Amino acid sequence: MALRLREVSLGLEEEESLLPARVGGELGVEPGSLGQFRVVRRGIDARRKPRLRQVYTVEFTAPDEEALLRRHKGNKRLERAVSPELPRAFPLGRDHRVLVVGMGPAGLFAALRLAEYGLSVTLLERGRPVEARVRDVRRFWADGILDPASNVQFGEGGAGTFSDGKLTTRLNHPWIRLVLQTLVGFGAPEEILVQAKPHVGTDRLRLVLINFRKALLRKGVDLRFENRLSGLATDSGRVRGGLCDGGDAIPCDSLVLAPGHSARDTYRMLQRSGVRLEPKPFAVGVRVEHPAALINRAQYGIPSHPRLPAAEYGLTFNDRETGRGVYSFCMCPGGEGITAASEADGLVVNGMSFRRRDGDYSNSALVVSVGPEDFPGADPLDGVHFQRRLEQAAFRAGGGDFRAPAQNMLSFLGQGEGPVVSTCRPGVREASLEEVLPSFVTDGLRRALPVFGRRLRGFVTGEATLVGVETRTSAPLRILRGEDGQSVSHPGLFPAGEGAGYAGGIMSAALDGLRAAEYVAEQVRRQES
Repeated sequence: MALRLREVSLGLEEEESLLPARVGGELGVEPGSLGQFRVVRRGIDARRKPRLRQVYTVEFTAPDEEALLRRHKGNKRLERAVSPELPRAFPLGRDHRVLVVGMGPAGLFAALRLAEYGLSVTLLERGRPVEARVRDVRRFWADGILDPASNVQFGEGGAGTFSDGKLTTRLNHPWIRLVLQTLVGFGAPEEILVQAKPHVGTDRLRLVLINFRKALLRKGVDLRFENRLSGLATDSGRVRGGLCDGGDAIPCDSLVLAPGHSARDTYRMLQRSGVRLEPKPFAVGVRVEHPAALINRAQYGIPSHPRLPAAEYGLTFNDRETGRGVYSFCMCPGGEGITAASEADGLVVNGMSFRRRDGDYSNSALVVSVGPEDFPGADPLDGVHFQRRLEQAAFRAGGGDFRAPAQNMLSFLGQGEGPVVSTCRPGVREASLEEVLPSFVTDGLRRALPVFGRRLRGFVTGEATLVGVETRTSAPLRILRGEDGQSVSHPGLFPAGEGAGYAGGIMSAALDGLRAAEYVAEQVRRQES
């Protein structure tokens, strides 16, 4: 057994080697008697800036641990350490064929887990391997040539490949550490295992994906790139295979569908096939860019320090006039803005940062909640149509060459003027965001920004630029599934991940992919029993 102690504090200049002494002093034991001592979480407490603290969670063994727990029973920070485990993957045989669609986090982790069960797994991806995909995206940013099958949204790794690679989630799930350990095994930095807010970075994530692919191949997974799912093959209402563009049906006994939130043609195909869909809330808005030193100073009280990561923030505002939430999302410290289009006449922006997060600017989405009441109708795809209208307006406002419309923050607020400075690739064109966004979004942002400025000093400034539009915050619909993980209308179809409406980010999507694999495995167990 081992013990865990949370919220162990060190000054910013103190070394981690002092942790055993700090723990021993608090618990009244000799530091030398603490064995297998390790840091399991590391973060920064900036509540009393600029007097910052390093905050740790540590695990260790100690003599007579039960007596130690009894002696400190009032200390809620001290507890037994528990190591989460996935159910053991006993081989289930290769007779059950599984088709997994989508090589984002949900699809990758589902395929890996299913292969560990010994099932016959085929993994489809409409886009290209990450090496070719990176070249395609760089060409798009350089000369505006968009490949609709290989871009920021589509290809190996999903939309998260061109992002910050952050691995935070609101979920408190026992498998989180197992996902992190898997990524470390494929080349992610070991420190993600202890970071309070772990991230891989878009550059390191590409190496992880290549190693992930190699592991899947070693386990016998049949990988098929540039294969888009265009239809479902059914028998008596049950999914029995997937149809690919220009090819025959790929037969299967289970189909795990992890399409990503931008697979709009897949949504249309599902609707034509009679798969039960429902609209769901999402959010739309802009990207905001600030100098990274400004955000660091606002959060830490100092512009930089060797032991401090680039500062992050999370801001929320409940608009009482409308009942909508306005909030920051997908913050990229020391990163850059990017255009992330997947359609020829539409423009959407996102943020991206590298492992070191050492860029001169930090960016985040600032978005306003949107719900089915904003696009009432009987069509579950109305949210998709709503997104597309905004993206097409942004494309026109940016000049029709994939430059993004941008506006100085003070100009947007009607409080003055300032320069339009943006890292967004391939570039921006100054424009009024009123031309792009509906009034309820611009009004909500204008009410929220002064509040954000009071919470984070310097946030409202002429040094900030707003870039539009951010529309792909999450899927605009949900592929309905039951308690057994299967589509409520099509048995054998297992919707999973962000595009299915059950996740929001790399970590939660990976967890949902594992969950989908467990649903399939349970079905196979029942059939074999």
